[in-house]
Amino acid sequence: MSKVGKTALVKIAFETASLRIPINEILPLRQLTPSVIKSVKYAQIAASIAEVGIIEPPVVVRDGTDRNRFHLLDGHIRIDILRARGEAEVVCLVATEDEAFTYNKRISRIAIIQEHKMILKAIEKGVSEERLARALNVNITSIRHKRSLLEGICPEVVELLKDRHVPINTFGELKKLKSIRQIEAAELMIAMNRYSISYAKSLVAATPDSQLVRGVKSVKGLSQQQIALMEGESSTLDREFKAIEQDYGSDHLDVVLATGYVARLLENARVVRHMAHRHPDILAEFQKITELQKVA
Repeated sequence: MSKVGKTALVKIAFETASLRIPINEILPLRQLTPSVIKSVKYAQIAASIAEVGIIEPPVVVRDGTDRNRFHLLDGHIRIDILRARGEAEVVCLVATEDEAFTYNKRISRIAIIQEHKMILKAIEKGVSEERLARALNVNITSIRHKRSLLEGICPEVVELLKDRHVPINTFGELKKLKSIRQIEAAELMIAMNRYSISYAKSLVAATPDSQLVRGVKSVKGLSQQQIALMEGESSTLDREFKAIEQDYGSDHLDVVLATGYVARLLENARVVRHMAHRHPDILAEFQKITELQKVA
């Protein structure tokens, strides 16, 4: 197939031009709860809009029957604030398909990496750090930390953690690691669902000097012997994690097939009567398995 033919198969996710749309023609997919409206995040976004305007345009999709009406995919807080301010219109990105679930799954409005990207966009548009600090109700040091958040972080880790709730200081620990070890640490954080600064420090402490950016580490309260022991245990954990990860897919498939087969067996009244008479203990276990499958 020619390059032209291949290109034709790729569908554009957004219309080529953004639109200025009347807010009363944008239909939200959900209502904001009172707790969201009273949250610190809502107040920060409201302050930001008042100070510098909209940095990240809301995302909408055209109505299936009326192309002049739009459904809101992303930006419910921004639209609510603009409506409360009495604004009549807003510039939006227009998606070509209604993929609200997948779109929102990929974007975390409170993820630190997204905040970093929004700050960079605002600075690119000429907004000063001082003005951003006032808009977000934080000190200028916080803005500078977030601005340089990803300096020294490899792209693979950015992609892995872009939607995760990672404390800003955790990235400071990751910067002490070389790229390959950064990726391993990020994968372990995701597998354990732990992103705290203390966990990040433990991963750094368990990292051999050869995988550190500066080559030598000192860990307060730990002797060199204890550090060496942590490094050995970490290497073992890494190997076990990778082995489990490789086997997980096939093991999960085996479990699904086995539980499905057991469930079909228990749909047969003759089989259930036979097992109740001959093997009641096994029947009880089979019933537990099928109940767990229903819950899952």
